[in-house]
Amino acid sequence: MTVMRALRDLGSTNPLHHVTDGEKALTFLRDPASPRPMLILLDLNMPRMNGTEFLAVIKADDLFRAIPVVVLTTSQEDRDRLRAFGLSAAGYMVKPVDYPQFVDVMRTVRDYWIRSETPPI
Repeated sequence: MTVMRALRDLGSTNPLHHVTDGEKALTFLRDPASPRPMLILLDLNMPRMNGTEFLAVIKADDLFRAIPVVVLTTSQEDRDRLRAFGLSAAGYMVKPVDYPQFVDVMRTVRDYWIRSETPPI
């Protein structure tokens, strides 16, 4: 809900699709009827398939490898951060953070998202 609030406060109009675990996320990604995400915001602490497992699966798949992933997690462990970046995460943010800091991070994510949708000239 904080992500949705921050994106709304920033005036972002990008669609946001929410799933609750890694297995559902893979099902969503693999469904041809689902829109291809331009960016994935990933929690490491998910049930059934955790975020690290999910990240390993999608980064090993040619169809999904290029989708940037920003990790939003409670883990401050260096090993989790190193593992995420080792699996090609585009960013890593420890939560909870104060709301203004979170909005700044979401502004960066939104700007990246916008630029990724702009066709090259």
